[in-house]
Amino acid sequence: MSDLPLLSLLIWIPILGGAGLLALRSLDCCNPRPLALAVAMVTFLLSLLLWTGFDTTTAAMQFQEQASWIRAFNVYYHLGVDGISMPLVILTTFTTVLVVLAGWEVIKDKPAQYMAAFLIMEGLMIGVFSALDAVLFYVFWEGMLIPMFLIIGIWGGPRRVYATIKFFLYTFLGSVFMLVALIYMYTQSGSFDILDFHALKLGMTEQVLIFLAFLLAFAVKVPMWPVHTWLPDAHVEAPTGGSVILAAIMLKIGGYGFLRFSLPITPDASSELDWLIILMSLVAVIYIGFVALVQGDMKKLIAYSSIAHMGFVTLGIFIVFRIMDNNAGGLQGAAMGLQGSVVQMVSHGFISGALFLCVGVLYDRMHSRQIADYGGVVNTMPVFGALMVFFAMGNSGLPGTSGFVGEFMVVLASFHADFWFAFLAATTLILGAAYSLWMVKRVVFGDVANEQVAKLSDINGREAMILGTLALAVLVLGLWPGPLVEVMRASIDNLLAHVAVSKL
Repeated sequence: MSDLPLLSLLIWIPILGGAGLLALRSLDCCNPRPLALAVAMVTFLLSLLLWTGFDTTTAAMQFQEQASWIRAFNVYYHLGVDGISMPLVILTTFTTVLVVLAGWEVIKDKPAQYMAAFLIMEGLMIGVFSALDAVLFYVFWEGMLIPMFLIIGIWGGPRRVYATIKFFLYTFLGSVFMLVALIYMYTQSGSFDILDFHALKLGMTEQVLIFLAFLLAFAVKVPMWPVHTWLPDAHVEAPTGGSVILAAIMLKIGGYGFLRFSLPITPDASSELDWLIILMSLVAVIYIGFVALVQGDMKKLIAYSSIAHMGFVTLGIFIVFRIMDNNAGGLQGAAMGLQGSVVQMVSHGFISGALFLCVGVLYDRMHSRQIADYGGVVNTMPVFGALMVFFAMGNSGLPGTSGFVGEFMVVLASFHADFWFAFLAATTLILGAAYSLWMVKRVVFGDVANEQVAKLSDINGREAMILGTLALAVLVLGLWPGPLVEVMRASIDNLLAHVAVSKL
């Protein structure tokens, strides 16, 4: 098992599987759906070996692979995961299986290309979470934009061209500044190894410039206010599977970037400019929460909800400097903030993915996402209604669901930094409940609104399995977050120790 190139298999099996589907698309004898599901299932089952074989007592990178790639520039094919990236890899493989199943009957136009795009994107996203060489990271980072660009552009809604161009330009332009920062650090260290970047001793001016370059790349990806405007358009125009992957995985890559690059490489600049990130995060939590309240399109409402909930991720990451500066709660309080951020990333992957799938179920039947077109859905779709209400409760932060755990940990950590930070962040408990439950009230409850709703049929076995699996995941993480927290503990403690030493 120790000799198995597990990370390479997780990256290349879906990429090669997707390429195989494209090669077989012209053969009528091959149904692409079972083949895509088989590839996604094999990748998911292999990813579970990361969990079972993971050593929670060490902060060192595990399952490492290294081979020379571009010798002239000291670039390596270097992979490895720690307690922060490993759960995100498993979240990626888990979500991809559900996305393949979700598109089973719905996608009738070019199904082979559709499934291939998601498989290839899965491999590229796993590469982002696994790469320990900056050039390799950047290749995967930019590469994953292409399948999503095609998914929205080919299978998207009527304004898909506008949405794809906006999505691509926002994310690509931010990444250019990151590339400049990576090249500069190569000139200082002679290596593109990310762990070597962590050991660099940079002056404050260098750190601030590099931090801002990273911020432009990662803030767009999260996305943070005010560079969030591409996300609602992308979600509304994307097919259901595209929205699920966008919300459940791609947004997390921005939060992961802050943890892997910004904090360990530019700790002094991160501490100096933490007020900026905290401000942007709190604006996202409060202002975007109010924006979500007035949406008439269910997809737009959930998209804005995602921006608000991802504000907790960035708040939990950058609140740690205030906690350490105040010496209130010490490293334990700071660790709770970072742990809450990672738990929130995983939880949001489950809940936002489930809500977009719920909207997809309704859209497949009525071809409308407008809240005003629904009402009384529970009368004709009782099982679906129960599941949608459960996910809305999770989105509101109901205790016992995963949505509560991450947000509670971040709010609790914020108390160690400043009461008002915690107070403002906690307003999401009101706003989240307001927009989530108001949507459910208008869509699910009440009398049957019209003839179209009266003719709706409840979810079939395939849809019940997808939503039921996500409901179980939300419940298990909500009631028993201990294993996830334990997996990341050593890595987060090591990151905080590195940041504390650098600040000294």
